[in-house]
Amino acid sequence: MNTNSPIFLPVVVLVAWTMVMWFWMYLTRLPAMFKMKLRLDSNAPRGEQMNTLPPSVRWKADNYNHLMEQPTIFYAVAIVLAMIGEGGGVNATLAWVYVGLRVVHSFVQSIGNKIELRFLVFIFSSFALLGLIVNALRALL
Repeated sequence: MNTNSPIFLPVVVLVAWTMVMWFWMYLTRLPAMFKMKLRLDSNAPRGEQMNTLPPSVRWKADNYNHLMEQPTIFYAVAIVLAMIGEGGGVNATLAWVYVGLRVVHSFVQSIGNKIELRFLVFIFSSFALLGLIVNALRALL
């Protein structure tokens, strides 16, 4: 395995970005909870209480959750590409495109949540991910 594979940097950058979103989520969520005097109820259905927070607060949590979904596929395919020595060149570029678009997606969702724009960014990032998947399949087959 190439431990110096160029594809590792975008992987770690996306992990770091996920933690930025985690911090931003709590930086907005906790003050909103205190302002609303929200009392947490362990018997409330999952997420029900958080739905009472303003949408602009919930958007950060929604984006954080989205960073736990599709990016897991990115992490897996990027690590495979690094392991088989295919983590440079076009694959590193596709990885950076994916990460950049996920960061843009975070800003779109967290600031104004314009769904049409968010969906467009998501589609383009998915195409970059699909390119990585196809390249990994070609290299392995």
